[in-house]
Amino acid sequence: MISTAILHVQGTDAEASSRTLQPAGWPKPKGYSNGILAQGRMIFVGGQIGWNERGEFAKDFTDQVRQALANIVAVLAEGGAAPGDLVRLTWYVVDMEEYLGALADIGRVYREIIGAHYPTMAMVQVVRLVEPDARVEIEATAVMPA
Repeated sequence: MISTAILHVQGTDAEASSRTLQPAGWPKPKGYSNGILAQGRMIFVGGQIGWNERGEFAKDFTDQVRQALANIVAVLAEGGAAPGDLVRLTWYVVDMEEYLGALADIGRVYREIIGAHYPTMAMVQVVRLVEPDARVEIEATAVMPA
């Protein structure tokens, strides 16, 4: 049987390109959104890893996350977008325990780079990434007002 949920659309700014969707009665997610309704111009950011513009990797997992997020922000800026335009992040990590062990630091770094904006997110553990020194890769989708 399919049940119908009433979706609460948060935000009232008519100029906004996206709005968070939170089904009634669902627990509020921590650090991500269940859904986002968006319209406008889209930017798709390929998987960003924890290396800088010279191809040098940060050694620490949290610093690789910091660099990957900074790389996403740089690509968004190139397209005229900002972190608040993000609607989806897909994270790929080679060690889920490493990620879970660094959650507090990752949360702090996330808020420094992205702010208090939480798009939809998915987390996937993978066997490895293309670059052997990469510990995390993050894809992003942003929607800007039309």
